[in-house]
Amino acid sequence: MTERNGREAWPPELTELLRKVDKLRRSGRYTEALSRMRQLTETYPRQVRVLLEMGLTLGIWGSAPAEALPWYERALELAPGHASAQLHRALSLARLGRHAEAVADFNALEAGSFRKALVLHMKRAESLEVLGRHAEAERDWTLALAEEPGNPWLLHQRASVRARLGRLEEAVKDLTDSLAASAREGEPVDAELLRDRGVLRARLGDTAGARADFEAGLAALREGDPPGLADDLRNRLQELA
Repeated sequence: MTERNGREAWPPELTELLRKVDKLRRSGRYTEALSRMRQLTETYPRQVRVLLEMGLTLGIWGSAPAEALPWYERALELAPGHASAQLHRALSLARLGRHAEAVADFNALEAGSFRKALVLHMKRAESLEVLGRHAEAERDWTLALAEEPGNPWLLHQRASVRARLGRLEEAVKDLTDSLAASAREGEPVDAELLRDRGVLRARLGDTAGARADFEAGLAALREGDPPGLADDLRNRLQELA
């Protein structure tokens, strides 16, 4: 029996079989989960959800995007425009460095009114930056911020791309807003953000502001900060002397 869209009807027993696979994945029993998924793809080769879950098992739980990609392709052959399959194909393509193809998939998702707009804009922005399409990336970071206003990480990402576009004052404002948002959330002061803002202030000729940021960055250093950050801050302070 088939449904109107040409795909096979959903066998009721599959719901429980996939639930068991998911339980195995989440409990760290990846090899067993993968073995069961291989059996399911052989038994139900035209079930889009099965093909998608095989891709997810390989791509997410197995960290093997190259192996996952053909399964998303097979799902899309049976169900062109399937949102989840297209999203995960785009994410896999990006992880494999095939950013132009990933952007094309993200564009198709957007045209189809994809509901997870935040994910779409963030991931497309990352690929656009790798491609050197910074103006488009800035647009996507702005759209992501419209979905989650005041997010410190998103503000930092937009600041970085705005700096590359030469929009230094706007980038400084984003970093200032990011620091303020982190403080409101009770997060410790981010020395890297202070370093980045200090660099931009120095480029704008605000030597006093840059010095204050570098000094505050040194005072805010904590375990887990990027290697070399302390030396970088000290060197930048010396350059301002």
